[in-house]
Amino acid sequence: MYFMKLASIAISAAVIQSPLTEVKRLSDEPILTPRENLFDDLAAYNPTAVKLGKKTVLLYRAQDKKGTSRIGYAESTDGIHFVQSKEPVLVPETDYEKDGGIEDPRIVKIDNLYYLTYTGYNKTDAQLCLATSMDLKKWDRVGIIMPANKGTWNEKWTKSGAILTTKVNGKYWMYYLGTANGADQMGVAISTDLKHWQDATKVPVLAKREGMFDSKVVEPGPAPILTKDGILLIYNGADDKLVYRTGWVLFDKNDPTKVLRRSETPIFAPEKKWEVEGQVPNVVFVEGLTKNGDRLNLYYGAGDTSTGVIECKLKK
Repeated sequence: MYFMKLASIAISAAVIQSPLTEVKRLSDEPILTPRENLFDDLAAYNPTAVKLGKKTVLLYRAQDKKGTSRIGYAESTDGIHFVQSKEPVLVPETDYEKDGGIEDPRIVKIDNLYYLTYTGYNKTDAQLCLATSMDLKKWDRVGIIMPANKGTWNEKWTKSGAILTTKVNGKYWMYYLGTANGADQMGVAISTDLKHWQDATKVPVLAKREGMFDSKVVEPGPAPILTKDGILLIYNGADDKLVYRTGWVLFDKNDPTKVLRRSETPIFAPEKKWEVEGQVPNVVFVEGLTKNGDRLNLYYGAGDTSTGVIECKLKK
């Protein structure tokens, strides 16, 4: 019996082993902030990230003082110090974007085309949308890809589309946010062409956990990474007090609906003044990721107002 208990403890420890090293801040100050008299005069936050040659590009949620969101563009040669564009690269135009705007982008590049998922918000519904581009500046809308109030389990809005760039079982897979039983939880959808999507499951693929850092919200972060151990997705969790922290989950690389391991504790939490204060206090919200070998730069919104960056590594 004693040895059976030891074996059980060993298995439990293996299940929750993190695939990531401890995170560290690359800047103690925000790397993007609001700018007076421009389209981001209220907030510059929740960026997606992509490497463009030797440059790092952030496409971020730019909010003006009227509350309308657009997508801003920022460039950096070191991944830390960014120059923000004078004009947005994507602005509200359609009925599903009017008045609220374009929010919280995630980007992937597949073949020679960039795919940008974003939330279209019209003050009535928030819905997961898609646009494509060849150059990150001129965008063509595909439209709403996961409608609000529909699906096999979703009861309300849809957001946060994180696409796996490698096909599994002949399909593309996208983790996204929906609502079930009054809580924001994570689903997964499938597609053969990246433009038409449908639920792959009849229940959330990653549910909330009572009494933990993700007891109220379980929301995808940047696009997942295919590793030797599985599909690694960094996600954002909020507790019952709506404090947002960062977690991770590892899905089976042959079955993107199957959870192999999941963080028991957050890897990152709000601590700095500009993270615990802001439009929404106590928020760090990771949406952007760039990879250089085993090193990951993670870009996050802080307090729904500004942007920061942290670093960690994939364990070998």
